[in-house]
Amino acid sequence: MQKPTISTRPIRSLEDALERCQSQGMRVSRQRRFILELLWQANEHLSAREIYDRLNQQGKEIGHTSVYQNLEALSTQGIIECIERCDGRLYGNISDSHSHVNCIDTNQILDVHVELPEDFIRQIEEQTGVRITDYSINFFGYRNSEES
Repeated sequence: MQKPTISTRPIRSLEDALERCQSQGMRVSRQRRFILELLWQANEHLSAREIYDRLNQQGKEIGHTSVYQNLEALSTQGIIECIERCDGRLYGNISDSHSHVNCIDTNQILDVHVELPEDFIRQIEEQTGVRITDYSINFFGYRNSEES
């Protein structure tokens, strides 16, 4: 028996995310749809608590447990991004390969697409003996820094 082919096409819209849920056999419940809609509207990384609070502020009643369970299911299936931080997990709407700019003074994480030069990647491969198939870079800095 053949394994089902899972699409590796990037999820770039809410519609793509909903389609991926269905193609992977996940039920698109009302709560799951609320979470996906919020992540695509917010276009930023949010904690489970922030997602819970924002949905309830919008009048979309959803329980804590439901938020956590749906975030776990969506991130495990690669439909949303989950970033582990020392102060907890953050969830975002981009699932394909990308890098992050971590803004230290605002505590924001910004998504960026960075393409390294091919010769640089080859140099890393030669140094390590590992064939690079993907990469993610974390940049750190200040948005509101004053120059001396």
